Amino acid sequence: MLIREVRVTPVAFRDPPLLNAAGVHEPWALRTIVEVVTDEGLTGLGETYGDLPHLSMVREAARLLIGLDVYHHNAVYAAVAASVGADVVTDHHGLTGATTLEKTVDRVFSPFEVACLDIKGKAAGRPVADLLGGKVRDAVPYSAYLFYKWAGHPGAEPDSFGAAPDAAGLVEQARLLVGEYGFRSIKLKGGVRPPEEEIEATLALREAFPGHPLRLDPNAAWSVETSVKVGRALEGVLEYLEDPTPGIEGMASVARRVPMPLATNMCVVTPEHLPPAVRQEAIGVLLLDHHYWGGLLRSSHVATLCSTFGIGLSMHSNSHLGVSLAAMTHLAAALPAVTHACDTHTPWQAGQDVVAPGALRFVDGAVPVPTGPGLGVELDRDALAVMNEHYETCGIRSRDDTAYMKTVDPSFSARGPRW
Repeated sequence: MLIREVRVTPVAFRDPPLLNAAGVHEPWALRTIVEVVTDEGLTGLGETYGDLPHLSMVREAARLLIGLDVYHHNAVYAAVAASVGADVVTDHHGLTGATTLEKTVDRVFSPFEVACLDIKGKAAGRPVADLLGGKVRDAVPYSAYLFYKWAGHPGAEPDSFGAAPDAAGLVEQARLLVGEYGFRSIKLKGGVRPPEEEIEATLALREAFPGHPLRLDPNAAWSVETSVKVGRALEGVLEYLEDPTPGIEGMASVARRVPMPLATNMCVVTPEHLPPAVRQEAIGVLLLDHHYWGGLLRSSHVATLCSTFGIGLSMHSNSHLGVSLAAMTHLAAALPAVTHACDTHTPWQAGQDVVAPGALRFVDGAVPVPTGPGLGVELDRDALAVMNEHYETCGIRSRDDTAYMKTVDPSFSARGPRW
């Protein structure tokens, strides 16, 4: 089954002012939707980042895929690697760790791999989870993803989520998300307020939600000593502490001195990072992300390695749409080692999506695995066209949380560790 056409469509959708260690989300989030069309008339979907440097690499790779067999996984990967070249490493996006050539190739390859799996599932009449070994769970739990946030973007009306400047605001935000989606675990994006305030916020969440596992992620904004102080203060409160300090060595130093596991999506982001992390016992949980681990199959290989070394699994999230949520759900459904609820930004989209409604929904905080063939989702072409028009007119071409924050606070610096 040969690739006849590849369509690459950049899109933009509204994003609330969510605060993090790098700054604040801009009013528009960018994504790219990939459609791979075969000579037998089947179309597969993939989704990836929308930043212009990455979009350009995806478009260049798409040209080299014409004529390749969707079943020839290795040939598709080789074509993507050839399109990227040997010197390009401009894949950095948001707060997802170090940049390497392999990580760049994997990022560009991922949406094509997902699209090819979607096609293979449709051809076989089977969901993608079956192509990854079969479901071990019928629904994938996700966590309520909390953010310190402004009431609205500067100069705009307050959004429907409201402000969350402090512990009380975060508790109200959690009540909103848990009440609407039924989430049974909670994650707080930290690295925004002084550590003492984030300890206070975490304890307030524990009091308000005594049965919900909690995790805190300051995106490496703390020194080793501050990380240890926070970890010890939250003994018995956190399920895990995510990326408190930069680097494998720093994480290992903290891990030896705090009572809870450390998790990461920043210091272990490509296979070459696994040996030193394992050797130094730096992490207890890896947050997989198929967008930069090279797709679903390569992520499943990483999951097997993590199980071998006793490393637990969750799943990282960035601002994303329904194609990514479907892919994440199929992957997590097929991985026995995913024993922690996964992250998702879906509630922050406020209903914006490019997939037709009905295939994806939250039930008691979990997304039932789509049962249709392939990913089990279809594009809403009207919504895709509207979001593509938003991309063309929004004026944003690369995500830059720091630069946007500086328009409000010129003294802001994302350099870390901050505390």
